[in-house]
Amino acid sequence: MAEAYIVEAARTAGGRRGGRLASWHPADMAGAVLDAIVDRSGIDPTAVEDVIMGCVSQGGEQSFQVGRGAVLASKLPQSVPAVTIDRQCGSSQQAIQFAAQAVMSGTQDVVIAAGVESMTRVPMGSTGALFAQAGLGGSKSPRQEARFPDVQFSQFVGAEMIARKYGFDRAMLDAYAAESHRRAAAATQRGDFAQEIVGLEIETPEGTRLHDTDEGIRFDATPESIGAVKLLKEGGVISAANASQICDGASAVLVVSARALKQYGLTPLARIHNLTVTAGDPVIMLEEPLFATDKALKRAGMTIDEIDLYEVNEAFAPVPLAWAGHTGADPAKLNVNGGAIALGHPLGASGTKLMATLVHALHKNGGRYGLQTMCEGGGIANVTIVERL
Repeated sequence: MAEAYIVEAARTAGGRRGGRLASWHPADMAGAVLDAIVDRSGIDPTAVEDVIMGCVSQGGEQSFQVGRGAVLASKLPQSVPAVTIDRQCGSSQQAIQFAAQAVMSGTQDVVIAAGVESMTRVPMGSTGALFAQAGLGGSKSPRQEARFPDVQFSQFVGAEMIARKYGFDRAMLDAYAAESHRRAAAATQRGDFAQEIVGLEIETPEGTRLHDTDEGIRFDATPESIGAVKLLKEGGVISAANASQICDGASAVLVVSARALKQYGLTPLARIHNLTVTAGDPVIMLEEPLFATDKALKRAGMTIDEIDLYEVNEAFAPVPLAWAGHTGADPAKLNVNGGAIALGHPLGASGTKLMATLVHALHKNGGRYGLQTMCEGGGIANVTIVERL
């Protein structure tokens, strides 16, 4: 079977809700990252055969097919098609996998996988809430209710369930969250994110400046300061401080064939080694990365110890902790530059965001294999394994 290669991977620096990226329309933000992919790779813009854009909240400024909107807001010619997909938090990781499948099948040679989410301008849950307020109903159908009576499908409920199932108390979760901030702060100070970040111009009281540093990092975070944040549920263990941050951002990955590498003189960063997606319990919901990783490693003929770096999305602290315990992964290889607790989780953009961090970290650290996984609404999980080149 043909191979698929990652040639370039880039992301914006994260913006807090109402923060530095609040003035950017999501289509323009995604368009800027598409431009960066073209510029940094040197690919002929007319060679791009498709753009696959992940986005979760597809309403308002992210409606009317925001992937196509991003192409029209970029330097790509209007002849480049696009599609917008929703696999919840794994939307742009799935975009990578769809792009790789297109290349590996021989259907296409040059595809950009991308993602965007402005959680400031299109708030999480707003698309469902506005329809419900208008009397147009909700997502849970009568047949779903019959199968899951009186069950609320909620990521917050799922996070509490995982913490209880695996025996994580609040102190353990807060300690993990503090470590995420520490690692992200250290990576920022070392300049580890410099190659992956696309700076965006923003207006400040001091004038125009470049937003190129993740806004959510708390450089002075401690378990004690995180522990002072109010719990989301009385008697629970999850707080806003040991969960991922609401975030504005966009990201993209250029996926090409071996033929395209030669034709356009491109230098690959990585080869895509394995693509896996699985689904399980929609109630506990966020546990599926554990079992998806088992399947991915088996299909790849690998063990967890053969993987040099892991990116496991920090939707909530119990998720990577449970994943590490289940797989036997070395915690020192897990989210080495921090994760979504510190850096933010821009929903539909997080998949390609994590891949940008993973491939650049593999090059910096000299590792060979990297594994990325993401918990997703509905009890789904993607796993992507890449090999540094």
